[in-house]
This record gives sequence, structure tokens and C-alpha cells, in this order.
Amino acid sequence: MNKETPLVSVSVVTYNHKDYIEQCLNGILMQETTFPFEIILGEDESHDGTREICIDYANKYPDKIKLFLRSRKDVIYINGNPTGRYNMIENLKACKGKYIALCEGDDYWTDPLKLQKQVDFLEANSDYAICFHEAKVLFEKPWPYRVTYYKDFKWNVLDENKTVYNVDKVFHGPFMATASVVFRVPKNFSIPNWFVEVQSGDIVLSALVTAGNKIKYLSESMSVYRKHIGGVTEYHKGNSIILNRLLSLKYLNNYFNNQYIVEIKRSAKSYILNDLKYVSFKEYLFLLKLYFTSNVVNIKWIFKSIKRDLKKDVK
Repeated sequence: MNKETPLVSVSVVTYNHKDYIEQCLNGILMQETTFPFEIILGEDESHDGTREICIDYANKYPDKIKLFLRSRKDVIYINGNPTGRYNMIENLKACKGKYIALCEGDDYWTDPLKLQKQVDFLEANSDYAICFHEAKVLFEKPWPYRVTYYKDFKWNVLDENKTVYNVDKVFHGPFMATASVVFRVPKNFSIPNWFVEVQSGDIVLSALVTAGNKIKYLSESMSVYRKHIGGVTEYHKGNSIILNRLLSLKYLNNYFNNQYIVEIKRSAKSYILNDLKYVSFKEYLFLLKLYFTSNVVNIKWIFKSIKRDLKKDVK
């Protein structure tokens, strides 16, 4: 690696991305910047040839790529499922930059000026913690091939025509494509121990690094989020995703000492209402008891909210 201190660290985590990782790395290597940046490449002991491709790229670009060859022995399980969380955490620890950009191995960047545009904004606006942008969503097998925009995706909670957000927006769910995010590393930042228990690591990370600062949205599409059968979100289906996001809210509420309790309660209610579609009433009550303490979700408050919403629907 070049001894010049990087202004930006690009964290790439990859596992079994043989068909995608070259496009991912090429999109990063093509970046035209006035500042030095490094690529922190964490390879999680793939069995499809991804590791060999990563080694080849690291040998070709030794001044740019720092390769970490992880072991499956270190894999962290969440809800009984193997995850890339250990790889993600160790990658973040290895980053030396003032800013960290994210790009998972099956996603890719499309604009050679992406990093420059985002870092220029963050350098000029110290009260912003994150700068993200619009992204395309590429559907592959088993879905019919199609391309759409992240802002039009069914789960997105982005507000139309709004370009500035606060941490409370993060609680409501995904609105930033991971590969579109560049964030300022907070002073003395460390990953909390409970980070290994929550599935949506990118959402929680965004909340942790934003805190009292702002988030900037750029309307230009400069990356692609690939939705395919091997994707992380697809690995954890429907109900488990919702329940784990509720658990994330509980941890975040404790982390922020009730500072955002109103928004967290509102988000929890939204998730719980969605949850009713997937579980029986008995399971629903059990999961409420399992995942929440009274300071986050009051059972009477929840049922009053549901009753009020049902009345609105009837009208």
C-alpha cells in the first residue's frame, strides 16, 4: 500500500460473488479524485472462485487495494443464519480514512466522479455525517430482469423532493442504498457489542454514525444495487427481517438514551402493523413480549394505535 494517508476508505465485503466482484472493484478503481483513497477488501472464504479474483486484483493494484482473507471459522450467526457481520466489522476497523464509502461485492458504482462529488460536499459541510445518492435497482434471477430506481422501490421511505434528513429517518427503514453511502467517521467511534445481534447492519451503522448530524441526498444515480437470489436481504426472509429491525430499534433506543423515543415508537408501530400480515395473533403477542421492553413499546399504546388506524381505514 502507498504510505500516503487516504482521505477515504472504501469498504468492500464479498462472499461468493464470482460473477460480480470484478465489476464492483472496477467501478471503484475508475474513480477520479483529487485525494488518495484506499480499498479495504474483505473476502470471506468464498468457495466459488471469488477469493482467487480478489487476490489477483490485490496483486495488480497493491497501492490501492488492501486485501483481508477472512476465515469461515469466524462467521457470526444471527438468528441461526451465517452472516458477513464479522467481515464487515473487521473491514471497518481496518479503514484509515476520514470518510468511509461502502460497496458490497455484488453491487457496483457507475459514475467515475461519485466519490469526488460526495466527499466535496462532506468536506464543505461539517454538520453532515452522511452523503448518499440515488441508485438503480437491478433485478436478476429468480425475478424477471428489470431495472428500476431505489427511490421507487416498495420498501423505500425516502420523502419526495426532500434532500436533507436526520437520524430519525433511519429508524423508519431503508432509504439509502448501501453502495451509495459515504460517511464521516465520528471521533472515537466504536462498534457496540450488540451490533453482532442485528441483521440490518447497514441501517444500524447509518444511525450510529449520524447521531445529531444531518444526512444529504444527491438525486444523481451513481451506483447499482443488485437484487438476486444470493443477496443478504433475500437470505433473511420476510418475518425475520421485520422482527430483527424491531430489535434494532430497541438497542438504538438504549444507545441514544431515549433521545429519539418518539420516532422510534412510531417506527416500531409501523413494523408491528406490517408484522400482523405474517404471524398468528398468538405468535404476535409472544414476539412483542420477546422483543420489547416497556420503555420502547407499551402494549396498550400499540393496540390503541392499531384501533385508531383501523377506524381510519373504515372511514
